[in-house]
Amino acid sequence: MNAPDDLQLPSDWEDDSEPDPRARRSRRFALIALGLAGVLVLGAVIAVGAYLNSLRSAYEKVTTVSISRGASDGERPEDGQGRNFLLLGSDKRSEEDAKAENVSGQRSDVMMLVHISADNKEVYVTSFPRDLYVDIPGHGKGRINSALAYGGVSLAVTTVENYTGVPIDHVALIDFEGIQGLVDTLDGVDVTVPEDFEADGHQYTKGTQHLNGEEALAFVRARKQFSEGDFQRNRNQQAVLQGIISKLISADTLTDPAKLRDTISTIAPYMTTDDGLDSGAMIELGLSLRSIRSGDIHYLAVPNSGPYTTSGGASVVGTDEEAMDLLRTALREDTMSSYYADHVSNG
Repeated sequence: MNAPDDLQLPSDWEDDSEPDPRARRSRRFALIALGLAGVLVLGAVIAVGAYLNSLRSAYEKVTTVSISRGASDGERPEDGQGRNFLLLGSDKRSEEDAKAENVSGQRSDVMMLVHISADNKEVYVTSFPRDLYVDIPGHGKGRINSALAYGGVSLAVTTVENYTGVPIDHVALIDFEGIQGLVDTLDGVDVTVPEDFEADGHQYTKGTQHLNGEEALAFVRARKQFSEGDFQRNRNQQAVLQGIISKLISADTLTDPAKLRDTISTIAPYMTTDDGLDSGAMIELGLSLRSIRSGDIHYLAVPNSGPYTTSGGASVVGTDEEAMDLLRTALREDTMSSYYADHVSNG
């Protein structure tokens, strides 16, 4: 089965029947560049040419939305180098929580900015604390995760664009139920547990632990069990993401057409993306990132000044503008490699 007529395939992209193990290995690592589970699955599956048509049908189950900026949102940041994806994990709030915070709908308890370098050789996944206290257009100061509840995906994108100073090329939102289903479809994932703790009736033991979907969901939601609260939860979310990536690029997953179809069919109904992230864009993205290895994906956190209480009594996480300016520059100028070496990998 051939790729779409209007898609120019690179000369080194071989047919799936090619026996050269180096070609198969190169294609395998094309799958890990998208960051979040849903985008990883969609890009991985669609990039496998032999199953393109059937998988494209599964992809069409994804909900799409148009991203726009309102009158109060300000100008979109000027284009920088590289590409930026906003990845959101949402959790439907209870009526009691919604009333208490004067918002409705979903909250983005997982928020990650994925920066892909201009040469397609490095990927940087930056997590935001859900309580980071920032300007939300039309709503004043608020926790960054409330932008999704106030104004949907568009406002979440605008809020992050305004704060980071770089444009968001695409956005993907997955409901937490989709994360649970994805992990179960993959027959569970191995995750590094930071310490012994209990959450939602599940026991976690320090070290590497194999988690099913329900256990993984409770793990990424857990916050109050840790002295570092939301900061540790962000690290736990990244740990689950790493576990999912490892499982997705394993040979048994990639060589099993039924498992691939089951995976995308499971997660697609829980996915929302911008309308520009169609199947053709996913194919091109997968091809452009075919040389990425797992060691080329780096995880970090947005700089902050730590928790504090506002004059109104709200517990939030303060910003660190001086440190954030360094990250903004690295994102805009595509110098994340130097930023990571100077501010993350060396502590």
